[in-house]
Formats: sequence, C-alpha cells, structure tokens
Amino acid sequence: MVEQLFGSKTRVKLLSLFFNNPGRPFYVREITRKIDEQINSVRRELANLLSVGLVSSDGSNNRLYYEVNPKYEYYEQLRSIFTTMPIKSTDPVVKETREEDKIIKRLRSTGAITFAFLTGTFTRDSRTNIDIFVVGDVNKTRLAKIVGDTEKEMGRELNYSVLTPDEYQYRLSLNDRFITGVLEAKKIVLIDGQEKPLAHSDVKFGEYVSVTSAPAVQGRGRLTQ
Repeated sequence: MVEQLFGSKTRVKLLSLFFNNPGRPFYVREITRKIDEQINSVRRELANLLSVGLVSSDGSNNRLYYEVNPKYEYYEQLRSIFTTMPIKSTDPVVKETREEDKIIKRLRSTGAITFAFLTGTFTRDSRTNIDIFVVGDVNKTRLAKIVGDTEKEMGRELNYSVLTPDEYQYRLSLNDRFITGVLEAKKIVLIDGQEKPLAHSDVKFGEYVSVTSAPAVQGRGRLTQ
C-alpha cells in the first residue's frame, strides 16, 4: 500500500530511514546495508529526493552523507506519516529503520539511564570524539558489549562515555572542560529524564541541537572518561 503510494519500495525505505532518524546523516553504503537494497537503486532514489529538496547532502571524510531536510515544505506532514506507521516483523518495506528506537532499547537494558544522546560521528560534529554519551547507573560490561555489537552493525569504531548521575552532576558543577565540550556539540537526544533539566530539555525526541548555555562525560568502543 505505502509502496504503491510513494512509487517504489526503495523510496519508502529511504523515507522511513530518514524521517525516523532526523538529524542523523548516512552515507550510501551504510544506507544500502540498513534498508537491504541494491546500491544503484539507492543512488537513483537519493538523486530523486535531492532534486526535490527532501534530503540534503554534504561531503565529509571522503564520503558523501545524506540526511532529511527539516526545511522541506512538507517535512512535518511526511514525518508524521513515517513516524506513526506501524512496523511489523513481516513488513518487507519498512524494516528496522527506526535506529534510535533500537539503540534506546539496548541502552535501557543496561540499567537505569537518566540521560543519553548520540553525537560525534552520528552528527558529524568534529568538536567531540564521543559518539554515545550515557549518564546512569548501568552495567558497564553489558554496555561495552552493546557498543561492540553496534560497531559491528555500523562497520566502524565508536567512542562512548558513561557516568553515574552523581559523577555527572559533580563534573557539571566544576564546569569540567570535557563535559562542556560534549554538551556544546550537536546531539541526538535519546533519553532525558534528569530531575534538573538543562538547556536541551525542550528538544524533541530525535532532533539534534547545539547546547551552548549548559556546561557536561567520555568513553569509547573504547571507553573514555
């Protein structure tokens, strides 16, 4: 049904991927792996979406990245369609495109998380080398395994940082340089249940922003502190 409405299966998968991961840039081969379509078909549909201004592209690290354009005239209407569409395990069109939902589910399985976001390579922000930032009381061994599994799926190394709520608040109170740098970078907020909201607290799920009015930890597929 949706495939008939939008013209092609590949286009529907692309739109679902982009609208369910706003602010998240993808390069072509990464897209082909995620939506399980031939690269020529993906390139053709990306060209179509670029021509109407629905997606934008930008080069970085010898790769061309694509992401949905939030300024597109019918952005909100299309986002509403693709973010509310039910995903069935047997659905061959809209499959595993809600990447943030998957990451959130994995993170929550590690313990009680009060604050988590994606940054660094997820938003192509060179101001930080951290990709996944987590504040909470978590099982660090399980978290390390989850990051490792995500690295395998994405085909690249990820840096992550994890702090307990007390450690985070303490370093925040000291205006810790590392924390400040991470919070100033563009981010995709996944979980925000802090008792004392920061300047980013009004960010909608999945949007990335630059938080400059609040100071903020560090780790990596490799863990950094």
